[in-house]
Amino acid sequence: MTAAPSGGSRPSTAPLMAMATGFWMFKTLAAAVDLALFTRLGGGRGATADELAAELGLKERPADLLLTACTALGLLDKSGPHYRNSALSEEFLVEGRDAYFGGVVRFNDRAYPAWHRLTDALRADRPLTWDPDTQESLFSSGDPAFTELFWNGMHSLSAETARILGEEHDFAAHRRLLDVGGGSGAFLVELCRRHPHLTGTLYDLPHVCEVARRRIDAAGLGDRITTLRGDFGRDAALPGGHDAILLSMVLHDWAEAENRALLRKCHEALAPGGALLVCELLLNPERTGPPGAALMGVNMLVETGAGRNYAEDEYLSWIREAGFTGAEIRRFDAASANGVIVARRR
Repeated sequence: MTAAPSGGSRPSTAPLMAMATGFWMFKTLAAAVDLALFTRLGGGRGATADELAAELGLKERPADLLLTACTALGLLDKSGPHYRNSALSEEFLVEGRDAYFGGVVRFNDRAYPAWHRLTDALRADRPLTWDPDTQESLFSSGDPAFTELFWNGMHSLSAETARILGEEHDFAAHRRLLDVGGGSGAFLVELCRRHPHLTGTLYDLPHVCEVARRRIDAAGLGDRITTLRGDFGRDAALPGGHDAILLSMVLHDWAEAENRALLRKCHEALAPGGALLVCELLLNPERTGPPGAALMGVNMLVETGAGRNYAEDEYLSWIREAGFTGAEIRRFDAASANGVIVARRR
């Protein structure tokens, strides 16, 4: 994202301007989602600026500015006086769709004020979106509103990553998949839909299992996916009887010692020949990128007590030391992960 000087010329400030104004894009998107702009235009509907201003309860000037910005960002298309959803918005920003991304936008909007105090977090090494003096972790909150907001946000991210994982990894050899910290059930739902022979167990905190159970039942997969209440950090062992274990977007939430302990539990829970799959935004060994993984690491400072994004060689080392063999990285491009590490129990 840097501008290299050409010959003896000075570098441009354009990359700095893009960084300095990045929040303009996010808050425009967040406002449009909050106003349900894309949901109103769902199904191919077209509407004029005056019609949308009336529906959104906006005056002419702010409506024009919002619609112009959304069009410039590729969120809307304009033909004559009519605005329509772009293909991107129609696919991901119409509420009620399976791949609805608005939950991610709303959850990140909740964290936005905390990012205003990022310097405080850097100096104190302390999360900003919850109080570690009164709460064990970000995930331990039993507040129904927060639980729903968080897992609605994570569901579409996980569902997209699960679809890509299902293409990158051959699940034909697996019969029972344990999703540790499986959240809303997006991975198991997507993978079981794709692989009719596959069954799964979602293992997570009790209040999270309630969210997952509703989504699993709504998907018609209640006979193939079970939920099991537990705490992988506190429980002495993970559930047995599975030939594959998935850790997706889990390890970046915790410190190295906790991650090593969890990987050992995974090794003990698997039968010989069983597979471990770790999906994450992997940093390169030099810890110079990619940007998405690096910035997610900063987000872990804001959102967790000890989490960080780790480099691929760190994960590989921990996995091997836990007793797994044949660890390899299969890279892909998804919003919440850029690859999966696959290894086997001896």
